[in-house]
Amino acid sequence: MDPTVTNWDHCLQIAAASDLGLRRANNQDSKAVVLVSGREKWETRGHLFIVADGMGAHAAGELASKLATDIIPLSYYKLGDVTAPEALLAAVQEANAQIHTRGQASDDFKGMGTTLSALVLLPQGSLTAQVGDSRVYRWRNHRIEQLTFDHSLVWELRASGQFRGQEVPSYIRKNIITRSLGPNPQVQVDLEGPAPVQVGDVFLLCSDGLSGPVQDDEIGKILACLDPDEAVRTLVDLANLRGGPDNITVIVVRVTAPLAARDGAAASSKPARPVHPLVWSLLGICGLAALGLAAIQLYLPALVALLGAAGSGIAALVQRYAGGDNRYEGRPLGKGPYTASDCAPDAPFVSRLGQITEELRQAARTDGWGIDWSRFDAHASQGAAAAKANDFATAIREYCHAISFMMTELKSQRGRRPPGDSSAVDLS
Repeated sequence: MDPTVTNWDHCLQIAAASDLGLRRANNQDSKAVVLVSGREKWETRGHLFIVADGMGAHAAGELASKLATDIIPLSYYKLGDVTAPEALLAAVQEANAQIHTRGQASDDFKGMGTTLSALVLLPQGSLTAQVGDSRVYRWRNHRIEQLTFDHSLVWELRASGQFRGQEVPSYIRKNIITRSLGPNPQVQVDLEGPAPVQVGDVFLLCSDGLSGPVQDDEIGKILACLDPDEAVRTLVDLANLRGGPDNITVIVVRVTAPLAARDGAAASSKPARPVHPLVWSLLGICGLAALGLAAIQLYLPALVALLGAAGSGIAALVQRYAGGDNRYEGRPLGKGPYTASDCAPDAPFVSRLGQITEELRQAARTDGWGIDWSRFDAHASQGAAAAKANDFATAIREYCHAISFMMTELKSQRGRRPPGDSSAVDLS
């Protein structure tokens, strides 16, 4: 196991998956999970999670999203002399510039783009960067909040007051996005936070392959009742059972204890700052010049060079230890959260999951699938018993186990689709 992961597994539970869905020939989504190990990186940069949903003909969308998830972590952690929000903004803009350049260089990739939702967990709290309509959610105390704003025509019109409420006029296409990385030389990036993080918080990043078929409150109820691995699997399964119209990418991060690495990474209150490379260069040049000039007995110029080296050394010490640190301490950025839904486990959702379970049972029997019915029936019966006892959390957990078990069984049988046709079972 990666030692960086084990350094944080006492306070973070993380799971991630990216699924093709049922209607796509290739997966244009990409994801990245980056956990830092050193004390300085934790205090100034924190952990980074990214979901990107590419768009474009042929392999263009796939390339665009992969470039985003490769470039942003490299740029973000390289920029050590600015605050985390500044570094994240610069990293996203750098990714946009490189994707745009790559798109302009080839007719096959021209106009390619990708959405971008990024989450950073810092000692100061959670920070997000947003371009497009992938999303970052936070579950807390049976309430799920969308921390990011969808850059879509629907959301932009609603924000401008063109219509109100959740009902979208039929003439407005729901899949039109208004911002993405790549199509244009510059891009406007939304930054939100840092917002305080509490023990028990669960963060979810996803592409619209999940947020389209599965409602916010359903996502929240599943996050409340399942651990991250089980939640990711169930959410992907639900999206596929509702047609799987797009690629589905999900990252779930649960905070189980105060964020501090086992090696005491969060103990320092003021880390040493990185020194700008130019200062080190001046120090080296002046020092070598002083030695060279002294060797040929040019003592006055050697003294000047020596004073330059001393000044560069003092500047390095001041920049590293006396100039304050590069942690962000300003007011939180952005206006989020943008939506909120109560999501306590309840009887209607349990009933819905029970109905899904039975529809899966009937569909599998009708199509003659070979299923280990004993395991499926055990989860289904335990879910029914818990529902009868009004133990909704246990009922949700058991029904979700039954659904995921059935989907795993079906996927393991090569050359066969899920029960029914390509639209799967209508479970909306």
